[in-house]
Amino acid sequence: MSTQNKTALVTGGSRGLGRDMALRLADKGLDVILTYHSHADQAEEVVGLIEAKGRKAAALQLDTSRVDTFDAFFADFTSRLQETTGRDKFDFLVNNAGTGLYAPVQQTTEEDFDRIVDIHFKGVYFLTQKALPLLNDGGGIVNVSSGLARFSYPGSSAYAAAKGATEVFTRYLARELGERKIRANIVAPGAIATDFGGGRVRDDEQINRTISQQTALGRVGEAEDIGGVVAFLCTDDARWVNGQRIEVSGGIHL
Repeated sequence: MSTQNKTALVTGGSRGLGRDMALRLADKGLDVILTYHSHADQAEEVVGLIEAKGRKAAALQLDTSRVDTFDAFFADFTSRLQETTGRDKFDFLVNNAGTGLYAPVQQTTEEDFDRIVDIHFKGVYFLTQKALPLLNDGGGIVNVSSGLARFSYPGSSAYAAAKGATEVFTRYLARELGERKIRANIVAPGAIATDFGGGRVRDDEQINRTISQQTALGRVGEAEDIGGVVAFLCTDDARWVNGQRIEVSGGIHL
């Protein structure tokens, strides 16, 4: 089954991991609708890069923590999808948008906790729910977790717990959507040198060195290490991969 004439929706596609995911999906022959939170200029740059690859693309603003905006978002999305691709439905949902939180349990406020859960679990849950009527049978969902759902670094309890919840949710999606032949998988990146979390992994030499020493391949990850795995899951080559957690971490804490 060709990926031509198929479309992916990538949340948080303007920078970091989402940007590379969007570009790699285009390389596989998919058209891409991406969302951004506040960096419209960066999102439009990605749109231009996708179009330069010969694929169709568009960018829409979305705050994935605001479940109350999802109906309006999908109304806009449906219109833009038709305008951009000529299609009424899409094929792959990539729930990538996210933000970090670094605080020990004793210092995590309820406000901080709610923000993380709203973005990384509640938002993913209900955005997926709202997307399902627009998702073609035989398509797929790729959620994004973290290596921190498997191993523990102090200060990431709320973030990692929300990611763990999304991992469980992904297995349920795979089970419940099987009758529609929709696959659901989750990719768990290790530590990546992007601006995520204020660029800690990228900019803090000690953190970078410590993680590199704990990783079998001897370095921290780059955004370009992740997008190709997500793109693979949105092709027919991955047609028998379902309900799986795929850690993409270079072999950290083996």
